[in-house]
Amino acid sequence: MNKNYINLAVIGVGNMGAFHLENISGMKKVNLKAVCDSSIKAAEKQAAEYGVKAFTSVEELLQWGEFDAVLIATPHYFHKDAAIMAFEYGFHVLTEKPVGVHVKDIQEMTEAWRKAEKKHPGLVYNAMFQQRTLGHWLKIKDLIDSGELGKLVRVSWIITDWFRTQIYFAGSGWKATWKGEGGGVLLNQSPHQLDLFQWFFGVPEKIMSFASFGKYHNIEVEDEVTGYFEYENGMVGHFITSTGEYPGTNRLEIVGEMGKLVFEENRLKFYRNRSSMLEYIKSSSESFGTVENREIDIPFEKSEDSGHTKIIENFADCILGNAAPVAPAQEGVHSVAMANAMILSSIEREMINLPLDGDRYKKKLDELIKKSKFKKETVPQTGKTGMKSSF
Repeated sequence: MNKNYINLAVIGVGNMGAFHLENISGMKKVNLKAVCDSSIKAAEKQAAEYGVKAFTSVEELLQWGEFDAVLIATPHYFHKDAAIMAFEYGFHVLTEKPVGVHVKDIQEMTEAWRKAEKKHPGLVYNAMFQQRTLGHWLKIKDLIDSGELGKLVRVSWIITDWFRTQIYFAGSGWKATWKGEGGGVLLNQSPHQLDLFQWFFGVPEKIMSFASFGKYHNIEVEDEVTGYFEYENGMVGHFITSTGEYPGTNRLEIVGEMGKLVFEENRLKFYRNRSSMLEYIKSSSESFGTVENREIDIPFEKSEDSGHTKIIENFADCILGNAAPVAPAQEGVHSVAMANAMILSSIEREMINLPLDGDRYKKKLDELIKKSKFKKETVPQTGKTGMKSSF
């Protein structure tokens, strides 16, 4: 590509799409050309604000085609159709999280991208996993990958600072329903943490989960989940999340033979063992012996923003041939598989093996949609709806 910027169209200009438009307006590597939304009012409003063309049909937008790439920020179920259509027209795709509602959707999206790439070499397909760009997570990944903790034995993540009121769910007809969103806290609030979980530790071998559906809110999907993960190497994991706790907690504990790493309240601490606790268990002659350790504050680069800008800039650089992707979209199948497995485990009351049987989960989701008798009350949101405080 013989230029130093890309032309971009944004599909979906709701809360998240509008947030992206604001960021894009200040970028040198990205030139906004068009917006598309099923609401003509929303599309025309944003188009007028940014001086670009407005569309209400994805197909008409793609047929117009005076751009290089699309950013998809629609409700979850529409990610697949918009992405596959964009691939067929030869456009690069950056999609919001979750990449798809369930494993089968993401597999179809990846297959469509690979097919299109044969016709359009270098076609870029990335995901909006902006947490991968933040300093504390990068430092934690470096410590894990470098072997500082030795053999990992336990990981526990309590992420319950997603407090949401009923008006949050009532403000949109698609949210928190099986048909409109395909899940609750696991599909809406927690995809970034599940992506980081698999990015740090890989995908579990088995998952057992206990979820509550509509425990705190008048919704039909999960708003509280406790997940238990087993890994092939013996490590166990815990994932606890909720949209009904205040004040909530965001605490990640990673325990290895060489100590414990804790991230909480924007502080990273390493309780470092002088020697391996696993070796000490075997060799010590003391019944109540302890491993000498010391507490270390680990410095990390402070992130100035939420990271969304970095992902969009990386997307542009990938298209321009100047970078490798930070978050390849095909990797999005892993976090969605974990979310799907937790929902399926909770419903069926059984431990789920991974890789997930995508056909089985889709059949269960279709059944939940078909049997749903939930009548959602929708009311207009009158309070603050800014997205920045939710990251």
